Amino acid sequence: YGFQVDAMRLPAGLAVPPIQNQPIVKEGAIWMPIPPSLPNCPPGLEYLTQIDQILIHQQIELLEILTGFETNNKYEIKNTLGQRVYFAAEDTDCCTRNCCGPSRPFTLRIIDNLGHEVITLQRPLRCSSCCFPCCLQELEVQAPPGTPVGYVVQNWHACLPKFTIQNEKRMDILKIVGPCIVCSCFEDINFEVKSVDETSTVGRISKQWTGFLKEAFTDADNFGITFPMDLDVKMKAVMIGACFLIDFMFFEHASDNQQRTGVWQ
Repeated sequence: YGFQVDAMRLPAGLAVPPIQNQPIVKEGAIWMPIPPSLPNCPPGLEYLTQIDQILIHQQIELLEILTGFETNNKYEIKNTLGQRVYFAAEDTDCCTRNCCGPSRPFTLRIIDNLGHEVITLQRPLRCSSCCFPCCLQELEVQAPPGTPVGYVVQNWHACLPKFTIQNEKRMDILKIVGPCIVCSCFEDINFEVKSVDETSTVGRISKQWTGFLKEAFTDADNFGITFPMDLDVKMKAVMIGACFLIDFMFFEHASDNQQRTGVWQ
């Protein structure tokens, strides 16, 4: 793609192939090239067939920093080349955001570079403490919107943040196990993605250290997600949903500007 071909030197009957799958620049952002449609793949999830790592960057909201007024969260979802794969935006009313804080129910809409909503995440209002094991956190992942493809379900544990990734039939597919203390300075915090029996690690959700000032004065977080290249795209979408649930549960600052450090706080 970086050179020109002299058509006069090509054999008769052949033409120069058109340039396809180039990154798209729109509104100052470089988007990942649009992949071809695939059979049995929900529309918009074709991007996930080509990657084994996702980076999620929460945008800093100036109004939130200056006033402490909770605004809708917005995120860029990128590949390892820095190309935007999706853009995610929270859709929650003002009263819910500022009254319920990090425990708030939410709908989070994920759109592709054509502006189509390809994934919808829905979190109902549930208890955020392990003191109530009958009403723990849960997230539904829809792709396309209105069609559930999987769930993220919090599991009760006395010390560790633990979750189960389920498919649309509520069958357990993967487990997520976090550290006992969900707080650290100068290093990443890792949530390991494991097989159902927890004997092998197949991926990771990492809350990345972003620097002292950003960590102290904002709740804009960066995450990295790794998963097997051949993992079902629906389960990749559910892992993205799990990352957002973990962000709200443990890294979204409460009204006192303190984040949770474990399953009991």
